[in-house]
Amino acid sequence: MVAFDRSELNEILKIYGRMVAAGEWRDYAIDHLKDRAVFSVFRRSSEVPLYRIEKDPALARRQGAYSIVAQTGMILKRGPDLAKVLRAIDKSLKIVSG
Repeated sequence: MVAFDRSELNEILKIYGRMVAAGEWRDYAIDHLKDRAVFSVFRRSSEVPLYRIEKDPALARRQGAYSIVAQTGMILKRGPDLAKVLRAIDKSLKIVSG
């Protein structure tokens, strides 16, 4: 069974907390399956997930173990570094110089 470790969950929950505070996300689910772990993010718990953050160790050598899958099933970002992959859905404030 594949699971997220503590550091991976900390990375995911940092972004989840910001998005809940912004009113964008409201619920989540964690699934530990035989071949992958999935953290699903919901706007409302009765809907399909907005995003799925997946950890699939079988893909680690090829495309990277982590991926963000949109509601439509399209893969938004994939890679070996969870923090970089999570940037695809992190809508935190960014510094703009000008």
